Formats: sequence, structure tokens, C-alpha cells
Amino acid sequence: MARKDRTGNRKTREQRQPLKIPELGYYLLVTDTAATERCYFQGLHRELPKAVQNKLVIKVVETKTRAMIDKCLEMTAYDAQYRMPWIVFDRDEVKDFDKIIMEAEKLGINTGWSNPCFEIWMYSYYGTMPAIIESWLCCGEFEKIFQRKTGQRYSKSDAGLYEKISRTGNEEKALQIAKQKYEQCVREGKTLPSQMCPCTTVYQLVEEIRSKVK
Repeated sequence: MARKDRTGNRKTREQRQPLKIPELGYYLLVTDTAATERCYFQGLHRELPKAVQNKLVIKVVETKTRAMIDKCLEMTAYDAQYRMPWIVFDRDEVKDFDKIIMEAEKLGINTGWSNPCFEIWMYSYYGTMPAIIESWLCCGEFEKIFQRKTGQRYSKSDAGLYEKISRTGNEEKALQIAKQKYEQCVREGKTLPSQMCPCTTVYQLVEEIRSKVK
């Protein structure tokens, strides 16, 4: 239904307030976790130079695993050209892991997946991406290194998560390690994300956002 102006008359499409388009992009990140990815990417945005922060939007939305694609499509149905949609999630115990990734990419949705979990990406900030298959073990090992490096206990809902790992770790090195691991899996003939472990494509999203600074 068309909106009305102050005189009570309906506004035409031309009369409506034009959409403000962020100069450096609008990232829509849909994830199936309650806190970790949100804390990480909101923290990344806060650490960007102020001039970039004001020109770049990073919106994190949480939903159920099977609903991630539908949520992306729903939110980009209007003004699709102004949003760069991503789903960000872990293999963990997701049965349709490969299927979700393939379906999303066919629909033009970028995928930032991690195998076995998001912590394997953050692990790379500390110079390694260990061959850990189980998500629970990966989280446990990351907790240990995080506490050694930061002097604090690891919490998935820590609003300062990004600031702490970027300060005590090395993001450039993390990007290199993650890219090398991904390329190694490809060279070994692994074609399905579920076969690529340890591995993550989150580095591609971080690298893209970081390129806006340059």
C-alpha cells in the first residue's frame, strides 16, 4: 500500500525518500549461530577506520540452518542490488552441509563456511590451522590457545572477540594460511566442502571487506 504525504494524499514512487546506498557496500550476513559470527563481524566493522565504517554496512542476521537461504532471499527481494548476501555457517553436525552451499551459490548467495567450525578460522590468527575433524575438539583447543594469548577465557558471546584475536594474533597471516589450506584441498581433488577439513572460506569474506580499506 502506498504511503501518504502530510496532506493525506498517497505518495507516488518518485515522491518517496530515496534509499541511501552505502558507498562501499551493504553486506548481509545470515548465520545459524547465536553469537560467535555476530560478535566477530560486528567487531571487525568497529575496527575499520571511521571513514570506512560510515560507508560500509555489515548486517548480521541469525536464523535456523535450513532457513538461511530463504532469509537471504527474503531480505534481498527488495533493493537486491544494494546488498551483498552471504550465509556464514559451520559443518559441525549439519547433514545437508554440501547441499546448502551448492543451493546458495546457484542462487547467487556467497558462502562463508568453516569445516569443522568457525573457531578453525580464528585459530589461523595464531599461525596454524590444525587438522581437527570434530567441532567440539576444535572449540576446546581454540579455547586453550585463546586463553594463553589473551589471558582471558574464551566466550562465544564476547563482544570484544574480534578486537582480542586481531590484537594478539596476525590477520594477514590468517588470511594466507586459510587461502593455502583451501588451495591445498583443491589440489588434492577434494570437491565437496564436507571433504575439505580443516578448511574455511570465511577468509574470502574478510579479505573482501578488508580490501575496502585500501
